[in-house]
Amino acid sequence: MMKNKLILLLALFSIFLSAKAQEDSLQQNRYVMHSRMFGIGSTNILDTYLSPLEYKGTNINMLRENMRFTKIMGGKVSAQNMLQMNFSYSNNRAETSSEITYMMKWTYALHYQLKFGNNLKILFGPMADINGGFIYNTGNSNNPAQAKAYANIDASGMIIYKFRLFNYPIIARYQANVPLIGLMFSPDYGESYYQMFSLHNFSGKNIVFTSLHNQPSLMQLLTLDLPIRKANIRVGYLMNIDQAKVNGLKSHIWNHSFMVGIVKNFYLLKGKNKVSMPNNVTPY
Repeated sequence: MMKNKLILLLALFSIFLSAKAQEDSLQQNRYVMHSRMFGIGSTNILDTYLSPLEYKGTNINMLRENMRFTKIMGGKVSAQNMLQMNFSYSNNRAETSSEITYMMKWTYALHYQLKFGNNLKILFGPMADINGGFIYNTGNSNNPAQAKAYANIDASGMIIYKFRLFNYPIIARYQANVPLIGLMFSPDYGESYYQMFSLHNFSGKNIVFTSLHNQPSLMQLLTLDLPIRKANIRVGYLMNIDQAKVNGLKSHIWNHSFMVGIVKNFYLLKGKNKVSMPNNVTPY
C-alpha cells in the first residue's frame, strides 16, 4: 500500500513539473516589450521622376515597436514588430519648389537570440518589410506626385547590452536591417500615371525585382533605455537610407532623426500588465 502511494505521489509530482514547465513556456511567450517613440530630424529626397534636384528639409517620425518570445527553436527566437510613419517637408536649393513626403514602413522580424551572461545579447535573423507612401511636388503641373510601394526580405541583426553607469541601470541597443531581395512598383521612364491608370496603357515594367545592385538601402537604430522614477524613457537615433535605381529613374529618401519615447512591459493575459519583467523571459 505504501509503495502504491509513493508511486502515485511521484506520478503526480512529475505531472506537476511537466505542467509547470509548460506554464513557464507559455508565460515567456506572453511577455511583451512595447515602445512608442517620436522624433524629428533632417531629410534629403531625390526622385528624378519628379525633379532632377535634391530636396532638403525636416522630417517628423513615429516609431512603434513590439517584441516578444515565440515557441520557435525551444523559445530561443523572438519576434519583433515595428511600424514607422514619416512625414517631411523639403525644398530645393533655389527654394523655387517644395516636396511633401509621407511614408509608412511595417517590418516583422524573427531573431535568434544568443545570450552571453545576463547583460549581453546578440540577435540575428530574417525580416520582412512593406513600404508605402507618396512624394508630392508643389512645382509640377504634369506628374506632380509619385507613389511609393515596395516590399523586401531583409537580413536583420541586433546587439542589446545592459550596464550600469555610476550605479544607474541602462540598456543600450543597436540594430541594423539590410534589404536583400524584393519587389518595387515604379513607372517606366517617361511614363505618366494618366497613361497607366486612365488609359490603362502599362509598359509592362512597373513591377521591378530589387536587390543589393539596384536598391542598396539600410536602416540603423540606436537606443538607450533610462529608468526615470516609475517610467522607462527611451532615447535614440534612427537612420533610414532608402534608395533605388530602377526603370532609368533614381530615387532616395535619407532620414536622420533624434527619437524619444516610453517603454512598457506587458503580460498578455486579460489585458493586464506586470510591473517588472523577469530577466529570464524578457525578449529585450
